[in-house]
Parts: sequence; C-alpha cells; structure tokens
Amino acid sequence: MHSTTLQTDNRAEVAAALAQDRWIVACLCAAWCGTCASYRATFEELAARHPDKYFLWVDIEDHADVVGDLDVENFPTLLIQRHEHVAFFGTMLPDANVAHRLVLAQAAMSDEELAAFAESTEERREWQENCNLRTLLKAD
Repeated sequence: MHSTTLQTDNRAEVAAALAQDRWIVACLCAAWCGTCASYRATFEELAARHPDKYFLWVDIEDHADVVGDLDVENFPTLLIQRHEHVAFFGTMLPDANVAHRLVLAQAAMSDEELAAFAESTEERREWQENCNLRTLLKAD
C-alpha cells in the first residue's frame, strides 16, 4: 500500500505522519462518487511514483468533522501541503500524469518559495487558514 486511508482509529498515526518533514498529498473524495472509485488506482500509482511523500485518502463524508468546512466543489480534490504551507487545493482532472506534474511542480519549490507562493493571492491565503491538514486533524 502506497497511500494511507484516514480512518477513525488511525487519526493519531496520521497526525504524527503529517507532523514529519515531508510533502503531503491528500485526495478528498466520497465513497458514492464513481470518479473517486476509479481515481483510487490512479492515486495509488501517483503515490508509488513519489515514495518520499505522504499520500492520504480522505472520505469527506466519513470524516466531515475534519474536512467538513473545506470547500470541495468536485471530485477528486487534491490538497498538497508541506510544513504549514498549503501549496495547492482544488479539483484535479482524474489523470495520473496531470497530478504527477502538479506534485513535481509543488515539490520543486524551496521552503522560501513555498512560503511566498502561499501568501501570493487571496485564494492561497485562504488555503493557509482553512485547508491546513495538520491543523484540521489536531482540532479533532
């Protein structure tokens, strides 16, 4: 298994993994969504291509207490974060190569570039306040 699925009984383990110094790539989906079901294999493929990053699958309905306030407009939605900086939050085409290029582009940023990027637009500033997975899991 290359990614972790957020479960009720592994939240402390996931929070500990998120506290590490690595990129986090989370997919926010729903069990009833057919696109999400088919995207799961693509997400696993993406995780296999990036073994240095932490991949997390989150069912937004099973874990509405964690992600319920996030504005998930469509599926799949990816959230990419390093340390306390959210680098990307949005709907992703269900295509492994598009996601791979997105992950590479985010990971190519230095900590300084990421910090500046995170504050560069109103939307990205909102991501920092509302989409930080570390903060959302601690609020548990």
